[in-house]
Amino acid sequence: MPRRRKDRMRAGACFAAIFVVLILTLIIICTVKFPKREECPRGMFRTAAVATDSQTCSNIGRDILRSGGSAVDGAIAALICTSVTNPQSMGLGGGVIFTIREKNGKVKIINARETTPKNFKADLLSDCSNVTGTLPPETQNTHVLLFSLCFIFLSLSLFIFLILSFSLSRLPLFLALSLSFCLYLSFPLCYALFLVSLSLSSLFKHPDGTLLQEGDTVRFEKLADTLQKVADGGAEVFYSGDVAQALVRDVQAAGGTLTLEDLKSFKVVESEPWNVSLDKYTMYFPPPPAGGAILSFILNIMERYEMNPTFIKGNEKVLTYHRYVEACKFANAQKQFIKDPKFTSDKEARNLTKVAFADDVKRRITNITHDAQYYNMMPHADTQGTTHISVLDGKGTAVSVTSTINYIFGSRVLSSNTGVILNNELADFCGRTTHIHPGEQPPSSMAPVVLYSPSDQHTLVIGASGGSMITTGMATALMNYLWLGKTLKESINTPVVYVDGKNQLSFENTREDVIKALQQLGHTVTDKPYFYNSVNAVSKHEDECVNAISDKRKMGVPAGY
Repeated sequence: MPRRRKDRMRAGACFAAIFVVLILTLIIICTVKFPKREECPRGMFRTAAVATDSQTCSNIGRDILRSGGSAVDGAIAALICTSVTNPQSMGLGGGVIFTIREKNGKVKIINARETTPKNFKADLLSDCSNVTGTLPPETQNTHVLLFSLCFIFLSLSLFIFLILSFSLSRLPLFLALSLSFCLYLSFPLCYALFLVSLSLSSLFKHPDGTLLQEGDTVRFEKLADTLQKVADGGAEVFYSGDVAQALVRDVQAAGGTLTLEDLKSFKVVESEPWNVSLDKYTMYFPPPPAGGAILSFILNIMERYEMNPTFIKGNEKVLTYHRYVEACKFANAQKQFIKDPKFTSDKEARNLTKVAFADDVKRRITNITHDAQYYNMMPHADTQGTTHISVLDGKGTAVSVTSTINYIFGSRVLSSNTGVILNNELADFCGRTTHIHPGEQPPSSMAPVVLYSPSDQHTLVIGASGGSMITTGMATALMNYLWLGKTLKESINTPVVYVDGKNQLSFENTREDVIKALQQLGHTVTDKPYFYNSVNAVSKHEDECVNAISDKRKMGVPAGY
């Protein structure tokens, strides 16, 4: 056979083989279903999310994540943003606690809670009868530690955060409503803003003295100058430089005893988390003086009842409310053990996380309520402020962070030379101790937590604002979500019953049948004009969409991508 003919035959066979392969490939493509990337339902996100008290700050946190920043980057950006959009809740004059869970499962706590000045006034606790007024603004102003954390964790420039934060000069609706409460409704917790602190109130007024409205420009000029100095010279500027000196002068002029030595001696505390098991989950939270142990105590008690969705239906509903309220009353009595472990043993606080202790307390919950001695409690003051931010990035790192200046607008004292609103954290000692140590961190209800279920590969980042109502908001949300069959959004939106420092009950929404039934069991019910518990959360199962919820009580909106 001629060579040319053989070559043509080989070429034909080759083309035939290629044709067969192509046909087979087309058959496979047409018959085999490859997994496709499904779109997430409305309100959920494919990769990452941030839940804060305002849409603006959630958007900023999201943009940081989308630009390649970590969950810590996004959280810090959102915190700085919140210090401008909701300055009544937090700012550079307050403290902050982080719970961080990395993708590999390692969890750590970053505690930048304020500490008591060395030369605090000996009779400070005698002012506790005036805790709704202006206690001396003793403060370490630790929120500048956010910038220290930037240098530790962040790959992004601090300058970015300054631009982001101080381009936000429009008065948001929630802050406008807060100011209206103060001025027009004589809301007692912040009415003094307009009567005592002219420098602070002037931030939120026009030159003619009228109150700013939603969308008006708020000028944080001194605060912007302070942040620029910190950006140029580092965090030490705040602790030992010109800013520190100006801050100390202003604090002392307002009646405080803060010194440069106090600022220089402050240290951020990094520690291991505490944890408890709840159903399939491990819940990680900061140790005292944070309030996670109190939250875990309530949840441990309620888990002993093996709760399920039938517990909030029919005749079971009143019994469930009664058991929960009793658990909260026992929890109020245990708050006296939430103290700075540098100065007090944490043995009693650790006991709150133990199942055996929850079992003992559960046996003391009867079908009626009791007087204060039964719970072995001492009345304590209730606080109101705070903000919480939950973040989950695309790599699986979770950040739960809570920050506060304590009461609404803190001490209601503005450092006129730095633009910093000073906290009144020393009020947190009231009713909780009879002795304060220099350098001691006040007890707190803050409980930024992360829950993780290995079996479900599910991460839940959750926390709340609202001072003493933090425990209320989080316990209610977690009970509803873990055991009562509600979605995360339904769990957060569920109206709460709050047990205050005097063991009086307040209901967020009127439930006459439940209220009357509880009163018959001996509970005291009182009216409360405003509920400021606000829970923000981010949730994700492995390979599923991210669910983020910002509490409607504070008009928050989450963001993600």
